[in-house]
Amino acid sequence: MQTATAAIPSSTSKRELPKETLLQMHSLMLRARLLEERLIRMQKQGDGYFWIGGPGEEAFNIPFGMLVHKGQGPEFDYLHLHYRSNAVALAMGADPVDFMRQMKNTASDPFSRGRNFAGHPSIRKWNLVPVSSPIEVQYAMAPGTAIANKRAGGKGISIVTGGDAGTAEGEFASCMIWSTRPGNELPVLMVVTNNQFGISTPAATQHGEQRISDRGKAFGMRTATIDGQDPEYVYFQLQEVMEYVRRERKPFLLEVMVSRLYGHSSSSGANFVGDEFDCLPAFEKKLEERGYLARKDADDMRAAITQEYLEAAKRVREEAMPPQEDAFTHVFEETNHVAWKKGN
Repeated sequence: MQTATAAIPSSTSKRELPKETLLQMHSLMLRARLLEERLIRMQKQGDGYFWIGGPGEEAFNIPFGMLVHKGQGPEFDYLHLHYRSNAVALAMGADPVDFMRQMKNTASDPFSRGRNFAGHPSIRKWNLVPVSSPIEVQYAMAPGTAIANKRAGGKGISIVTGGDAGTAEGEFASCMIWSTRPGNELPVLMVVTNNQFGISTPAATQHGEQRISDRGKAFGMRTATIDGQDPEYVYFQLQEVMEYVRRERKPFLLEVMVSRLYGHSSSSGANFVGDEFDCLPAFEKKLEERGYLARKDADDMRAAITQEYLEAAKRVREEAMPPQEDAFTHVFEETNHVAWKKGN
């Protein structure tokens, strides 16, 4: 892919990460892919009523999660993610079983206590803001946390991700406007993961611009469009973009070209799409060529994780559902909830 604005040195793609880092990436990518496949099975078996996720985006989401400045408070990164970002949380250290709990809507779901869609994590200790189902509202939230980042100092930034179709929403433009005001620029990294489809509408029929990243130029933002299919390449690209936002305390618009391997969601069947590029086997081939990974080891790892997730899903199936009397807990602010119950 060509950059929309020259932001990343072309020599970046020739650099190599250490073997240990690449094998860690592979393990996380494989875990993320198999988790999504398990969640799809759970939904089809009746252990969840809706699935939406990010198979095909692992080569971007895993390096992203590895590079986050993780912690709580404005000195750390705030994450405004969308519903294809489970792999980001996994790379940060989240427990994959918790995503199964949210799929099943059990009372043990730590993200929403069984009240939200699958793929909607919320982790306060890591500044991972609750993922929202309304499309792209997260872009309007990011400038707010970025103001907190800027006031606090340090290297914390606000990172917001969304899909290509959602850039038609007004919140996307609002984020660009509020992040680029002269003299009041904000440390926001705006990411668009472009799989070239809305729910069922090809991007080619919707976008007049050549690149979504081009839209940042009118606001004086630095921008780039990159290939999101090679995690090693993405790691270096993303590392430099994030360092720019941390150092300059100014926004950046990054468009990442990715695949959509199981359709939009369970509403469209969640069946494997064979003609999409798959970043996982491509990365495994790269590791094999470097002598870092044997095919048998990769297959054995896949079998072991598949079995691990199967056993976890069986345990989650037996976990308690939220009781009826708990329906409004964590929905309304608690003092109002008490007043509501009293009839005030």
